[in-house]
Amino acid sequence: MKIDNSVKSVNGAKGGTATRQSETRLATATPSPTPASSDTVQVQLSPLSAQLQSVEASLAATPAVNAQRVAEIKQAIGEGRFTINPERIAAGLIDSVSQMLGAGN
Repeated sequence: MKIDNSVKSVNGAKGGTATRQSETRLATATPSPTPASSDTVQVQLSPLSAQLQSVEASLAATPAVNAQRVAEIKQAIGEGRFTINPERIAAGLIDSVSQMLGAGN
């Protein structure tokens, strides 16, 4: 059995000419016309989107750090009355990891 080394494309050309032609057509294609300025598009948002915007605005206004709590801890450290509870820290870390792993399901 003889194997033919020529490659025929859909258009009957050899060597991938059809691919190059389609790439050229894509590159020279004109973009779709943009709507004229008199054309209008009406968009209606759900009440949930307004609620989401309100929540986002309140979160943006909320500081990321509670400065008063930081000052209290800083003062307690300075006075030597700040205690660290490693069991509480470990339990909190384990709870956080458990929640993260549970959220993946």
